[in-house]
Amino acid sequence: MSIRRIEPGKRMSGAVIHGDTIYLAGQVGDPSGDLKAQTESALAEVDRLLAAAGSSKSKILSTQIWLKDIADFGAMNDVWDAWIDPENPPARATMGRADLATPDYLVEVIVVAAL
Repeated sequence: MSIRRIEPGKRMSGAVIHGDTIYLAGQVGDPSGDLKAQTESALAEVDRLLAAAGSSKSKILSTQIWLKDIADFGAMNDVWDAWIDPENPPARATMGRADLATPDYLVEVIVVAAL
């Protein structure tokens, strides 16, 4: 089975496709924004990478969401609920109190999707 990498870099790829499964690297938002803005821009990156792979959010299988502060769960869900395909919600886990790559990041979204 072949492996295709989207936006490969020195340390990681934006996405990796193996068979009919797409694995996205963790997506973070613009660190200058608040939690809502960071979530919106992270999800926009998910949309962009899924489109580059030939898929869409309606084919997301599972999602992990890491929050710097679990108190932001409700605000993140407000953005998530407006973004997600309500006919095809994925399995999802949300973790809080995460130390993300930099202190400015408030949310990171990790997605596995089907082609």
